[in-house]
Amino acid sequence: MFNHETMSLEQKIGQLFICGFHSYTPDEQITALIEDYQIGGVIYFRRNVESAPQLAKLSADLQKLAMDSSGGLPLLIAIDQEGGMVSRLDHEGISRIPGNMSLGAADDPALTEAIAALSAEELKRLGINLNFAPCVDVNNNPLNPVIGVRSYSEDPHKVALHGEAAVRGFQRSGIIATAKHFPGHGDTEVDSHLGLAVVGHDKQRLYEVELLPFKRMIQAGVKAIMTAHVVFPAFEPKGIPATLSRAVLTDLLRKELGFEGLIVTDCLEMKAIADQYGAAEGAVMALEAGADLVLVSHTLEEQASAIKAVVAAVKSGRLPEAAIDRSLQRILALKSGLAAEAGLTGQTQTPPAEPGMPLLPTEQTVPLLEEAAGRSITLVKNEGNPPQLPLDPAQPTLIVWPELRHRTEVDEAAEYRYTLADALKPYMKEIRLAEVGTRATDAEVEDVLRQAEAYSQIVVVTYTSEGALPEGQVQLVKGLMAKKQNQITVVSVRNPYDLLVFPEVQAYLCAYENRPHALDAVAAVLTGRKQPFGRLPVTLKGLYPIGGGLTQL
Repeated sequence: MFNHETMSLEQKIGQLFICGFHSYTPDEQITALIEDYQIGGVIYFRRNVESAPQLAKLSADLQKLAMDSSGGLPLLIAIDQEGGMVSRLDHEGISRIPGNMSLGAADDPALTEAIAALSAEELKRLGINLNFAPCVDVNNNPLNPVIGVRSYSEDPHKVALHGEAAVRGFQRSGIIATAKHFPGHGDTEVDSHLGLAVVGHDKQRLYEVELLPFKRMIQAGVKAIMTAHVVFPAFEPKGIPATLSRAVLTDLLRKELGFEGLIVTDCLEMKAIADQYGAAEGAVMALEAGADLVLVSHTLEEQASAIKAVVAAVKSGRLPEAAIDRSLQRILALKSGLAAEAGLTGQTQTPPAEPGMPLLPTEQTVPLLEEAAGRSITLVKNEGNPPQLPLDPAQPTLIVWPELRHRTEVDEAAEYRYTLADALKPYMKEIRLAEVGTRATDAEVEDVLRQAEAYSQIVVVTYTSEGALPEGQVQLVKGLMAKKQNQITVVSVRNPYDLLVFPEVQAYLCAYENRPHALDAVAAVLTGRKQPFGRLPVTLKGLYPIGGGLTQL
């Protein structure tokens, strides 16, 4: 057990911070944070990952730097590896695990647990010990711009069931799981990276929906819970975001729900906090509210000012040192457990010798990933006489593909190049790929409409961004339907709600993500090589209920 009694105030406070940096190796920013401020953890983003061997070495180097600087205190090394659209690790040799809504569509908790355990085994090999997953927000708002497919379902009981499975999978494999975003970010229409959202429901509704998965995560023994930068007037009438609210973090989460693990904030540089409070004041308020770990992900100036603000708040008497000690004891207990259970001594398990080499044997990983993808594909509609699907392999086929050109911090779409046309090529006589931006321009729409004149079999892939299908994609689908009503199949590769915009389309599939295993599974269903197994994890209001989906072509 690490002892906090011999630590200085500055050392104690440093341990309450998790910070990010911007390089593949220990740079001046992270070196200063570890050596000068004694921070307790780091967080990785894509900007820190070049390859699996590089990341494993980075983790080992950071651990050595931290333990040399602190007299033996290891780091918490964190990442947002949710799977699907939020995958910081999407590189060769690392499994491209499915996202939550894909797993919700497959609806097999044992499969969810197996995927989490697989991810955990790879994280360990990379020197990571804390995953900011699973996301247990209940996505009951089709216009939610930041959660969407990061949620398992709109049904809080399904979210809880799969969240419990993920927690088991991560934690039995030695990775600290983090349920997020408490008390729930699912019923918002504002991205807290960009602004402050309000969930205005009464307490009864919040207990029945938003809070239910978190209560179950606590019962399942989740070791950490991340806060939401969202206002809940039913619990906090002063309009303070949950991250900074003592009523939410201490009175509700600690006292009422009985959570004894780590409370970690979402990043304080997100605009929901930064614009109104700033990271420095936000850090003090979060710790006053009852948070244990403060996350400041990006800027050294903000990170240093936040740490100094907390030191000043303790010295002035605003923030009791006893509260700092309580949080520190939770952190050190967790680090002691990691050191004992996982041999956390600054050494990672043996990484692959070369970039691109698999972290785990492919015979162990690929069948599981293919099973998860195959069981998630949801065939919502297949009308026509004869039915639109399966595709005729002898017919020339046009694939319309939305190329992601606008990436946000949350939207971690893959950098690899693989489209539905690639997945279909082995099975079709002639494939043509027509690319547009996710925010397709009028010129791009007109170009696709001209190309479509020569084809009687057209598959349009749609990709939602910012909570709704961009207008350019809407006009593209509607324009194609006006010309080729009975030859259009639509495949959504993010939010399943796209059908609400053009309900008259005759064939519609949901894949929930645009990654290779999912696209291969879509191709198998489109060509009739496999039957669809997925079920809608959400309601398509006025059209199809939760649980809907055809089981045969």
